[in-house]
Amino acid sequence: MLGTPQIRLAAAGWGFFVAENALLSENRTALIDYLGDDNYHLFYGTCSTVATATIGFGYYRLAGLSNPGIKLPLLNRLTSWGFLSLGMVLASQALPKMQIPVAMGGTSEGMKLQVRCPFDFTDRKESADARQVKGVERISRHPGLWSFGMIGAGNAALQTHPALRLWWYGPALVAWLGGAHSDSRFRRGMGGTLDPWYDSQTSNIPFAAMLSGKQGAPGQAFADLIQETKLLNAFCAVGVASLWVLSRGRAR
Repeated sequence: MLGTPQIRLAAAGWGFFVAENALLSENRTALIDYLGDDNYHLFYGTCSTVATATIGFGYYRLAGLSNPGIKLPLLNRLTSWGFLSLGMVLASQALPKMQIPVAMGGTSEGMKLQVRCPFDFTDRKESADARQVKGVERISRHPGLWSFGMIGAGNAALQTHPALRLWWYGPALVAWLGGAHSDSRFRRGMGGTLDPWYDSQTSNIPFAAMLSGKQGAPGQAFADLIQETKLLNAFCAVGVASLWVLSRGRAR
């Protein structure tokens, strides 16, 4: 099965994307010396665009393999719901804090119904503390990448063909290898820096730092995470994930 043309097509685009990003960023100093900074970024952007196009072409060729008439096992649907929920919760935390748009407020005339914006744009983060990890960074130092990866893994569990399933696992591969390579470069001062203290308190792999005790007792770390989370954003994200699985996980 691993040798079928469909499997190779599913793997080719994501493999090319990971490889060209790693190769060009790892050799950025030598390439900038040779090409110049502007030409390096032009070359890098062009290669990444071509790699992205091959990923899209692969999905275009594989999409017809989907069979929505097959009822997925419960385990698949639960797995999909778990990954999608986590990915969408991570993404939701980048949005402004959501709030219930209607509330009762006290005035000089007594209690009155108030209608407000669903997003609290006045919400302000606490003053940054260089020695404190908060929110989704407790889960991973690359929450954006892993949001992308978890949403892909959630969709992979809903696929009925191995090639499509492999294609949807591509974003998780990018998050895992891309995040690890970025950390490696930054530790060496290539294209950025990674503060040793921040490195010691966080992880690339989701929840690894929390479970390992790097942020204190795991129970307390999870309690702090819940306290720092935009809960209404998270509940809405889980609701969207639930509706998606319900709409895609049943035979039609």
